[in-house]
Amino acid sequence: MSERRRNNSSRRFAKVNRAVCVACGTCASVCPKQAASIKNGCWAEIDTAICVGCGLCAKACPADCIALAERAVAG
Repeated sequence: MSERRRNNSSRRFAKVNRAVCVACGTCASVCPKQAASIKNGCWAEIDTAICVGCGLCAKACPADCIALAERAVAG
């Protein structure tokens, strides 16, 4: 497992509404951790193991289809 995956202790992550996503790639271009990518040319996908929940993708998304969610607390 890569170092960037092991050190992710963020409480939030970005989540994509695939039904609304237009696969423009804006999220992928602004993500500082490269957690966002376009899958099958149809929608954005966020690698939640890498995402640090900064919200830059949600702010930049022209389709307003990305929201931040809380991670489940392991216990």
